[in-house]
Amino acid sequence: MDIDLSVTSVRDANAALRALPAGASARLASPAGRHNLAVGLTEAITVEIDGTAGYYAGGLGRDATVLVRGTAGWGAGENLMSGLVRVDGDASQSLGSCAHGGTVVVHGSASLRAGISLKGGTVLVAGDVGDHCGFMAQAGTILIGGDAGRGLGDSLYEAVIYVAGKIRDLGADARIEELAEADVELVARLAKQHGFDHIDPENVTRVASARQLYHWGTP
Repeated sequence: MDIDLSVTSVRDANAALRALPAGASARLASPAGRHNLAVGLTEAITVEIDGTAGYYAGGLGRDATVLVRGTAGWGAGENLMSGLVRVDGDASQSLGSCAHGGTVVVHGSASLRAGISLKGGTVLVAGDVGDHCGFMAQAGTILIGGDAGRGLGDSLYEAVIYVAGKIRDLGADARIEELAEADVELVARLAKQHGFDHIDPENVTRVASARQLYHWGTP
């Protein structure tokens, strides 16, 4: 099914997508940076956004696959429950924020606060990420194929961040830990699955919580 967004409203397009049965596929033509495309999907369908998406593409989804054939604005894959949101180009701020499950993949770079408040999902960025990636990430995995900006992993809880490039600096209560065999195997699987051929799984940096902020105490 093809939906031309130059003549169909986003509300009507999303309603048509949510009416599709599992296994169906659809293409959104002429997205022109419109916001809230392919949000709230609950079936195992595939949606191709043929161009640039605005804010919150693929957000609040479960089981669906959303492919953005361009760049994406703020909050791509926000609050994802399961399924896949993939961006072929770059992504703006708050990529995959609050994702409880599923996978959010960017084959370019991502701006500030990627993976903020992550709650169990997986966020993969082939290129660089901006400042405060993984801020207050509670659970899940973040894999960065390039460099990370300032405040990486600030106030981390149980999420783990892997960085193939350089780290500008760590946020509060984040620390670098030694790689275990399980880490190498996980990074290798994710890199192979999503075409991140430039990543050497044995030479990434593992960043996790120092667990000093779990409980407030008196000096």
